[in-house]
Amino acid sequence: MSDLNFLTAHDRMHKKRAFHMMVKPFGPVCNLNCDYCYYLEKENIYEEKKNVPSQFRMTDEVLEKYIHDYFESQPGDEVMFAWQGGEPTLLGVDFFRKVLEFQKRHAIGKKFSNTLQTNGTLITDEWAEFFAVNNFLIGLSIDGPADVHDHYRTFTSGKGSFSKVMNTVRLFHKHKVEFNTLTVVNNRNSKIPLRVYRFLKDIGSKYMQFIPIVEREADDPNVKLKLVANDYREETWVTEESVEPEDWGKFLVKIFEEWVRIDVGDVFVNYFDNTLAPYAGENPSLCTMGSICGDSLVMEHNGDVYSCDHFVYPQFFLGNMMEESMEEMVKCDTQLKFSLDKRDTLPKECRECEFLRMCGGDCPKHRFVETDNGELITYLHDGFLHYFSHVDKYMKFMAEELKNKRPPTNIMNTFPEKERRRLLQRTKYRL
Repeated sequence: MSDLNFLTAHDRMHKKRAFHMMVKPFGPVCNLNCDYCYYLEKENIYEEKKNVPSQFRMTDEVLEKYIHDYFESQPGDEVMFAWQGGEPTLLGVDFFRKVLEFQKRHAIGKKFSNTLQTNGTLITDEWAEFFAVNNFLIGLSIDGPADVHDHYRTFTSGKGSFSKVMNTVRLFHKHKVEFNTLTVVNNRNSKIPLRVYRFLKDIGSKYMQFIPIVEREADDPNVKLKLVANDYREETWVTEESVEPEDWGKFLVKIFEEWVRIDVGDVFVNYFDNTLAPYAGENPSLCTMGSICGDSLVMEHNGDVYSCDHFVYPQFFLGNMMEESMEEMVKCDTQLKFSLDKRDTLPKECRECEFLRMCGGDCPKHRFVETDNGELITYLHDGFLHYFSHVDKYMKFMAEELKNKRPPTNIMNTFPEKERRRLLQRTKYRL
């Protein structure tokens, strides 16, 4: 067994490795045709099914075995199930009633919870009530106000999806569904950060995930998957929808400047929380900011397991859950190498950067820009450097407050009251 300096051979044989599995119960099938979506083309991996969407539906056999094995594989007493797509609500409410039935049958005394990511276009009162009663945490995809959301997030007809999503927001509030917002930061909404942030606050989002879209498309028309992985070395171009590095940094800084004055402790932003963590002596939970990755795998509708949601490519295929143990796949040499490559392939510029412990070098998929000495660095490097440099003094203050058992919200008191009052009195978006 090769020495990967991660787990000893004994540990790999006898100890469970905690991991998270994101499941695609309807594969890449979706009712939207978002211009920037990296997952729609994954149907090309399953060419025999691509023109028959119903064949992507996860069977009861695969579903039950997954739930049974996932409970068995997890070392902790609480297990979180994550459902994504494609669009998982296309499967109907009864599919997820069956999910709960199988979970109760196979829980082996463990507590469990469910998260589901949706584009929010198919939610009805029945769905919302189901989510609320069964304590599903929902990730709702929304990119900002109508003009920016509808530019890329459209139905196959070309019609925007904003009005449907806003109806879902109203249903979630009506039924008291717990939801986070997932905002893809692209070449358009990245230029209006405060409009996006304030809009999300106004619709009731207290937990915001900002996800920069960075994709490369192969020039070669014959490749099966046009949006390529980081190991692709032929000619490519960065897609038009991708966020510019400078805009990404400015986007985070502009939002941070308002958040740190009036919203600390009330609104939670994935990048801000994960930046503070290392200052406070903790590890970031966001995989792109961690020193290594590889504990967030993805499973397709038929049980195929891949290294990561952003690495669903043949070269990152680990096996099929119906034939191999999930524990074995997550601890195999291939996956452990994938984990450590995030750290071990960092360029010199990152290794010597004062912000490495906060940044982690970003997602390996974004590392395709060549440095002066021929190493590969994240496309978003300049944007991240701008952001981390700007927030450093604020993060140090909040970390010091935490160290002394004082609330980090104290940082808001360091700004002039007149300035804070002005921000709080702005005109708000109406639902």
